[in-house]
Amino acid sequence: MFRIPKHIGIIPDGNRRWAKNRGLKKEEGYSFGLEPGLELLRAAQKSGIRELTYYGFTVDNCKRPKEQFKAFSKACVEAAEMIVQEGAALYVLGNAKSPCFPEELLPYTETTQNEQESAVRVNLLVNYGWEWDMKNHWASRNIPRIDLVVRWGGMCRLSGFLPLQTVYSDFYIVKDLWPDFRQEHLEDALGWYQQQDVTLGG
Repeated sequence: MFRIPKHIGIIPDGNRRWAKNRGLKKEEGYSFGLEPGLELLRAAQKSGIRELTYYGFTVDNCKRPKEQFKAFSKACVEAAEMIVQEGAALYVLGNAKSPCFPEELLPYTETTQNEQESAVRVNLLVNYGWEWDMKNHWASRNIPRIDLVVRWGGMCRLSGFLPLQTVYSDFYIVKDLWPDFRQEHLEDALGWYQQQDVTLGG
């Protein structure tokens, strides 16, 4: 029987490298990552996945040059709007008390928008940090365990992505950069997931 992960974590890495490879400024790459996020959401829904968590940007990412910060912050706001328009139930998690947190996303931090039984749930990590999460009594505690983490860009690390929820996650790496997302990436990840022996320590 085809085993579908209930909850998938998405690390959309490689936007800056993608832009640089095309002679663009690094900050220009983030806008090209928006449509892939929407395509993945639609593909996940069709596959029967009930929850997705996207890594937007981290507390440490705010140390990058101002132009890049503005670009990925703007991209997160636009991504949230696209997710809600798609009918998904959206929840944004991150240090909302910091000036790095986009004000436009504050309404999504209190309650999940578009909460319907039939809607796929989407968590968007914005200005998130694992230390912030831990010091705030695990602010992410209402987000359930993640079955599968898929990272684009070829890097084999979690980069602080929800340590509480990924303690038993399977981890799949896509070598292609995030703006080059294809539906086959998700299909391959799901096919690979079928082959894993999920024991949860048992």
